[in-house]
Amino acid sequence: MKKILCYGDSNTFGFNPQTGGRYDNNTRWSGILSKNLVPKYQIIEEGMNNRTGFFKNPEGLKQSGGEYLSIYLQNHKDIDICLLSLGTNDAQIFYPLDKTSTEKGLQNLTSEIIKTNFKTKVVIIPPVKITKDLLHSGFAVIFDLKSIDKIQDTFSVYEQFAKDNNYLYFDFNNFVRPSKFDGIHYTEDAHKIIATHLTEFILTI
Repeated sequence: MKKILCYGDSNTFGFNPQTGGRYDNNTRWSGILSKNLVPKYQIIEEGMNNRTGFFKNPEGLKQSGGEYLSIYLQNHKDIDICLLSLGTNDAQIFYPLDKTSTEKGLQNLTSEIIKTNFKTKVVIIPPVKITKDLLHSGFAVIFDLKSIDKIQDTFSVYEQFAKDNNYLYFDFNNFVRPSKFDGIHYTEDAHKIIATHLTEFILTI
């Protein structure tokens, strides 16, 4: 059985924008993916709310995606595919996100994966294209209009990085948009759509 690591932030964790809780295993995209791909693949869910990818997060080690990944992989060296979905929280008002830090951050993350197991297939998943709806949510204390611009300005780096380094690329934004509730997290229907398309994508690898 091949192993797929889903390493990401709250949209990988399955944050429910309506309740503030977590979608159950039958609702979040990684849980549905597991059911779709069994018994050929084992899905390892490693999403974390407020996880950054490129900057040290004062909330803790597990929220600092770039630092925690190397520690996590020490005990998980048999990953066949890594779905790498980080970058949204790096657009918060606290971090100086730009194209340079995005590229360096992606290089750091992918280097750790390949260093652990050079056979691992890396799938770069760019951040959700956050909307102005977040300005009317509780997340307005950590995201602002500049955050939307940061995502927009750095978005092209992800696909180009994947292309330059022979990694795979899969963009959720081609199929879904974030919810109207907070402009950053996916609805239940969006998770189902993501899982459907991602299942098809993985079966082609």
